[in-house]
Amino acid sequence: MVRSVIGTAPVMPTIPTIRNRSSARETAARVAAGAVARRVLGDGIILRGAVVQIGPHAIDRSRWSWDSTKSNPFWCPDAEMVPVWETFLDETRKAGSSAGAIVEVEATGIPAGWGAPIYGKLDSELAGAMMSINAAKGVEIGEGFAAAALSGEENADQMRTGNDGARFLSNHNGGIAGGISTGQPVIVRIAIKPTSSILTPVQSVTRDGEEVDVRTVGRHDPCVGIRAVPVAEAMLACVLADAKLRHRGQTGK
Repeated sequence: MVRSVIGTAPVMPTIPTIRNRSSARETAARVAAGAVARRVLGDGIILRGAVVQIGPHAIDRSRWSWDSTKSNPFWCPDAEMVPVWETFLDETRKAGSSAGAIVEVEATGIPAGWGAPIYGKLDSELAGAMMSINAAKGVEIGEGFAAAALSGEENADQMRTGNDGARFLSNHNGGIAGGISTGQPVIVRIAIKPTSSILTPVQSVTRDGEEVDVRTVGRHDPCVGIRAVPVAEAMLACVLADAKLRHRGQTGK
C-alpha cells in the first residue's frame, strides 16, 4: 500500500499534531526574537552565517569570503562551490530525494567573561538552542568533532602578550573556554538532516501497525539547510543576549 502525504509533513500522517510542530513556519518566531536580541547586543557585535557544506560537497575555506554569501542563493562563502551545489541540488530534486547541509554561524565583538563555569555554560546554552532548530542533528563549537583527532598541543589556544594585552594564537575552542567567552569570535556549526518529505516512497508503519509506503506529494524542498542560516543566526543572537543580560546583572557592566 502506498500512502501519499499532502504538503511537507513528516511520514506519520495519522498523527496530525506533528505537522505543525515540525513545520519550518515555527522558526519565523525565532527570527523575530533574534532581531530583538540583536538590538540588545548592540552594534558592536556582528552576527553572520553561511552554508559550508551541502551533501558531500564542502567549501574550500581558503576561498572564504563573507561578501560571497550575499551574492548567491545558498549563503555560500566560496563562489566556486556555487555551481557545484546548483548542479547537485538540481539532480537531487529531479531524483525525488533530498540532501543535508552544514551551517556555520559566527559572532564577533563578544567580550570575555560571558557565561558560567558549570550549569550556565555558554557552549551548553548554544548547543541546546541550536539543537532545538527543526532538522538539526548535530552541533559543533570551534573545532568540534575534529578536536578528537588533535593532540593537546594542537588544540590548545595558546596565548602571548600583544600591544593591547594578552592575545590568543588560535581559536580552536570557538571563542569559549570553561563555559565562558574568551573575547574571540564565537563559532558554531550545525548539521541539518536531509528533508524528511521526499517524493521517493519510504517504508513506515501506522499507529495501528499497518505497514505502508509513504510518498510526499506537493511542495518539495531538496535542502532545508539553506533556510536554516537566518534561524541559526537568530538562536545565536538570543543566547548571547541572555548571556549579556545575566553578566550585566551579576557585574553591573
